[in-house]
Amino acid sequence: MLTGVIAGAVFTSPAVGSILAAIRAVAQAGTVGTLLIVKNYTGDRLNFGLAREQARAEGIPVEMVVVGDDSAFTVLKKAGRRGLCGTVLIHKVAGALAEAGVGLEEIANRVSVVAKAMGTLGVSLSSCSVPGSRPTFELSADEVELGLGAVTLSVSRPFHPLWERGPGSLTWVSSLPTGSSVVLMVNNLGGLSYLELGIIADAAVRFLEGRGVKIARALVGTFMSALEMPGVSLTLLLVDEPLLKLIDAETTAAAWPNVAKVSVTGRKRSRAAPPCSGGTWPEQMVRVLERVCTTLLGLEDQLNALDRAAGDGDCGTTHSRAARAIQGWLKESPPPASPAQLLSKLSLLLLEKMGGSSGALYGLFLTAAAQPLKAKTDLAAWSAAMDAGLEAMQKYGKAAPGDRTMLDSLWAAGQELQAWKSPGANLLPVLTKAVKNAEAAAEATKNMEAGAGRASYISSARLDQPDPGAVAAAAILRAILEVLQSQGA
Repeated sequence: MLTGVIAGAVFTSPAVGSILAAIRAVAQAGTVGTLLIVKNYTGDRLNFGLAREQARAEGIPVEMVVVGDDSAFTVLKKAGRRGLCGTVLIHKVAGALAEAGVGLEEIANRVSVVAKAMGTLGVSLSSCSVPGSRPTFELSADEVELGLGAVTLSVSRPFHPLWERGPGSLTWVSSLPTGSSVVLMVNNLGGLSYLELGIIADAAVRFLEGRGVKIARALVGTFMSALEMPGVSLTLLLVDEPLLKLIDAETTAAAWPNVAKVSVTGRKRSRAAPPCSGGTWPEQMVRVLERVCTTLLGLEDQLNALDRAAGDGDCGTTHSRAARAIQGWLKESPPPASPAQLLSKLSLLLLEKMGGSSGALYGLFLTAAAQPLKAKTDLAAWSAAMDAGLEAMQKYGKAAPGDRTMLDSLWAAGQELQAWKSPGANLLPVLTKAVKNAEAAAEATKNMEAGAGRASYISSARLDQPDPGAVAAAAILRAILEVLQSQGA
């Protein structure tokens, strides 16, 4: 990669004399020429430019490339884009070309083209601390700095939706044609842990793949820090096979990550495939969840009417609140690729947004159901997930089959889903029977005496309508079945 580095004071361009001394040292080592790779800041351009002119006057072949990859601004000022972490990729490409024996002028021309196919966006939770100086900016607990000087945003949502906000945002992502191949660099600005970097990298990969961008390589680590700033920058470099070979070229640079020379997108990951066809798992789940939400919103008035006889008339409102929360979540990001992660995420979402005993019961059910799906996702595992969810609901909700609750519908379905544990079981025939059993059980609750829940305090003589929770649970199962049938699963 680099042969020499010239350091200035903190956040200050090195002096012309230091730069010139480095150029002379490299020239005396027997090189045929020197390429200066400079980040686009006024002081750097001036000092490196002057050193270059003096070196050329001494007869030393010197070229200079100025890198500006900052994508925080849509309207550029005269100074142009700042040089950020993408510069490290230019170091790598230039070093590989030099090692391959390419001439100085050609290297300068080629990396200049590469630099134009690259963009970086940074975000931080606070300023860094320059020794002897006050913080350059201050943020409240609910604010982040997006673009590092571009805009301050108030946040209450997960980290990755920020990438779609702000003046520049990820405009360079939306401009990429579907199927584009990129190198992703997730750079620690100084104050993040490896755990946090991993979470952000995972979210970035999902964000990009959800928009049809292929991740050829993902480089995660500390490449260009800003002292101890608690933040991260994301760099995308549009690549083809020749450029990717330069990125993959061997280097003795100790800090360069030795990542596998295979694409991240399409790589076999440690996530078992669900027992469905008709599209990828996230695509199927989006359709399923959208149908469930539409169904619950359409049942709001009916469920409220049923609940007035046995409760406070808000069962439909509660389920609609859950549906709107799920819809909002789906707009922000694609669902997790793992069934277990999906159920866990839905559990947290419903516990936070749905409210009431229904929110707690669904949260319990989904949390417990996620556990068997961590190891396998075949039909037997889904049946075990149903068993685990029902067991948790009974344990903490103190309801049993026949108590006139949502458990009646789910229990009836769960009994039929036991057939999935048999060898050769099919998805749709068993699920169809399970849904019919759930609907029959929901209808049968109108003839039951309430043994649990708010309805248990009401005289059985007044309970002549089906339990609204049981009706809602059966409707959810029906919505899932209809989507899978339409996809030919």
